[in-house]
Amino acid sequence: MARFHTTAEGNIPFTAEEEAIRDAEEAAWDAGANDRKAAEVRQERNKKLTATDWTQTADVPQAVKDTYVTYRQALRDISNQSGFPNEITWPVEPQ
Repeated sequence: MARFHTTAEGNIPFTAEEEAIRDAEEAAWDAGANDRKAAEVRQERNKKLTATDWTQTADVPQAVKDTYVTYRQALRDISNQSGFPNEITWPVEPQ
């Protein structure tokens, strides 16, 4: 695919060197797609954990703590799922 610099004088084609540099940049970006998606999933996981931190404090009844233990562990294990990071099955928060 031909690339151009857009200038006041019109489009100027990339040189072969500029094409190679841009190809390398795009390849590097594509190679990092899973890392970016994994970071996004972990950020969502961290929000869910933070939202339930209150369930593990000292003044919360043990029955409530116990209800959330499995859920919170499933959140921590999200990166162990076989489809991670692109296919995630989020655990259901207890009610």
